[in-house]
Amino acid sequence: MTRREWLAMISAAPLLRAADTNAPAAPVSIAKCASYDEDVTAVMAKMFDQLGGIERLVRNKTVTVKLNMTGSPGQRFRGLAPAVTHFTHPKLVGAAAYLLGRAGATRIRFVESSWATAGPLEDVMLDSGWNVRSLQSAAAGVEFENTNALGKGKKYSRFLVPSNPYMYPGYDLNHAYEDTDVFVSMAKLKNHATCGLTLSLKNCFGIIPASIYGDSAGVDQPNESPRDGRSAVGHEGRRQPSKSAPQELHFGANHDPGYRVPHIVADLVAARPIHLAIIDGVESIAGGEGPWIRGIRTVKPGVLIAGLNPVCTDAVSAAVMGYNPRATRGTAPFQTCDNLLLLAEGHGVGSTGLKQIDVRGVSIEQALYRYDS
Repeated sequence: MTRREWLAMISAAPLLRAADTNAPAAPVSIAKCASYDEDVTAVMAKMFDQLGGIERLVRNKTVTVKLNMTGSPGQRFRGLAPAVTHFTHPKLVGAAAYLLGRAGATRIRFVESSWATAGPLEDVMLDSGWNVRSLQSAAAGVEFENTNALGKGKKYSRFLVPSNPYMYPGYDLNHAYEDTDVFVSMAKLKNHATCGLTLSLKNCFGIIPASIYGDSAGVDQPNESPRDGRSAVGHEGRRQPSKSAPQELHFGANHDPGYRVPHIVADLVAARPIHLAIIDGVESIAGGEGPWIRGIRTVKPGVLIAGLNPVCTDAVSAAVMGYNPRATRGTAPFQTCDNLLLLAEGHGVGSTGLKQIDVRGVSIEQALYRYDS
């Protein structure tokens, strides 16, 4: 990217819509990390220091970390381990656990809504080739929960969208998302067939339980043994969630996944705020979110990105991928969908304006890895 192209990208936003200057902005750290064999703990520790440290955020707190383990461990691209294509890598998970524990977190709960099984999340990790015992020993108080159903809780927690919800007035989620002081989204640097990008914001689509929002969810009450995705409710709007949860505001008005999913995500991150975003861009895939998408390819951007505001972090991540984070529908990577970053900004979650974001560590230009090249 030439300097002229770079300046054009960051100045294009006024031609589309002025960035929301009232939306909060927070620093974002970028680090080079060419391989998972590097000392990823040291790299991540330096990034946290560049953000001002995480001690005051997590000391004496319960921290819940939403991983990205979309799909089934058996779905592999060219036989590669999911962690080097579309899953968060376990080495980074272990590093995060260690650093959170060192910073004083009293409980560290790793969660994912795995529709590959209704059982423990540990089973999914083992099937993916992860060393669960190693993760448990990375810090005191490490635990795991599959949040695709009621799990270890006794009831669901209701999160209301603060104001002007796009799709639903609120969402019923696993207790883990309420029984916490700090919420972390630990995502992968990759594209998404429906949303254009899968980063810290889109990662939160997976917090809605299939027991309520899945294709086989109960009509009146949750189905506590879900084994499918969320296409009918979330992607297509062909049915309402279980009547036990808040119902869609304008049911039947829009069946376009490219509209529905980004708006649901924006609602979710407004209702369940993210305090820390960590994005794994060491190795990933381009062209989609998993092996089931045709035309994907492996990429090795060799970067890690972290920030204290998910919209700011995703905006910087999008720029690292060679995209304008304020691009509108019809422009890469949002060719067939609405820009969920702008939708989240519209909820006041954070700023997409690169000029408002303090980028620390490696610059965007130095980290640039074009996903569409």
